[in-house]
Amino acid sequence: MGMKRKMTWKSMIIPSCYTAVHRGLSESEDDERRRLSKKGSSQRLSLSDASNPSSPLSIDDLSNSLVGPKLHIFSFAELRTITHNFASSNLLGEGGFGPVYKGFVDNKIKPGLEAQPVAVKLLDLDGSQGHKEWLAEIIILGQMRHQNLVKLIGYCWEKEYRLLVYEYMARGSLENQLFRKYSAALPWSTRMKIALEAAKGLQFLHEADPPVIFRDFKTSNILLDSDYTTKLSDLGLAKDGVDCEDQPDMSCIMGTQGYAAPEYVKYGHLTTMSDVYSYGVVLLELLTGKPSMDRKTGEFLVDWAKPLLKDSKRLCRIMDPRLEGLYSAEGARKAAALAHRCLNRNPKRRPPVTEVVNGLKSLQDFNDVFTAPFVYVVEDCCGEEAKKGKDERVFEGNGLGLGGLGLGLNWKNWRPISV
Repeated sequence: MGMKRKMTWKSMIIPSCYTAVHRGLSESEDDERRRLSKKGSSQRLSLSDASNPSSPLSIDDLSNSLVGPKLHIFSFAELRTITHNFASSNLLGEGGFGPVYKGFVDNKIKPGLEAQPVAVKLLDLDGSQGHKEWLAEIIILGQMRHQNLVKLIGYCWEKEYRLLVYEYMARGSLENQLFRKYSAALPWSTRMKIALEAAKGLQFLHEADPPVIFRDFKTSNILLDSDYTTKLSDLGLAKDGVDCEDQPDMSCIMGTQGYAAPEYVKYGHLTTMSDVYSYGVVLLELLTGKPSMDRKTGEFLVDWAKPLLKDSKRLCRIMDPRLEGLYSAEGARKAAALAHRCLNRNPKRRPPVTEVVNGLKSLQDFNDVFTAPFVYVVEDCCGEEAKKGKDERVFEGNGLGLGGLGLGLNWKNWRPISV
């Protein structure tokens, strides 16, 4: 893949990450650097420390004194080699940051580096994110380690290029597993495992000092390993919780439509409870098998499904038909009630993520069992016959084959009928 060089980053680099490299430090600046380095030994460096123009902290400081033992620094040539020149056959996907490629590293690339597949994320110079988001991921993932956060192996900063190297997650994103047309349906127990581990990752961020607000929690930022171990990724939009508590900011609302909390979208008020709302949307997606927004109609999943979450008699109307009735009715009821609490429009009435984790732990022992016999009535939505309400097709469900019919149903095309 030919690489484009359209611009340099010098004019866009955060002052504290660039100017200190090119000038000598005064005595006061040297004291500040020692203070930050000392802080890094007992308390993690915050995003505000790195972005504060008065701080002399540079990317070299991040590498050598704070996150050096945990991260490898790669050259662009090394990353081009391990991805076979960013070959299209190694392309894993593309997001707001840029394309992601699969590669392979070993101790021949970097001494002491374990042989393993990796994911290499290349910043798109024309994309919606930039140096600030790249640096945020290094600051957070370079210092914070948890079994439910994706592991950052290293990074590259060379000329205008900004790249990040992560552990490879074999099953990709939860978004692909849930919504890809020909993917196998996730069993109920697997969905609850994913829900719990994603909540644990969020809990770790919220309980950090200072707390970290994810700000873009969604299914595409939840990655799955071969055994469905769940890890959060893409923290480039994250913010320190202490910076956001009483400082609403309407100038730069970031996040994803359909997931962002209403108080953040409307007023710019960002707290850890904003993440809890986004988590509620993801939990709702796991229950329904539907994305956060219907691309055809523009309708939000929350608006459609939330009214039914606390009604146990009508809850079956929104459960994912690809489960084919194989889920615990009691487990679904409890998960739906938890989602309803997370989606409360009043952030003060949402449960803290620790309470979410505790609630999900109790749902791990429910087996995948038939809730009841069921019939799906699928309305033909094509042509004049659909407008006249004719030509309905009925499929009887016995746990076999319905998920593989490939009907391409939207939210309103199906409804289960208890028999």
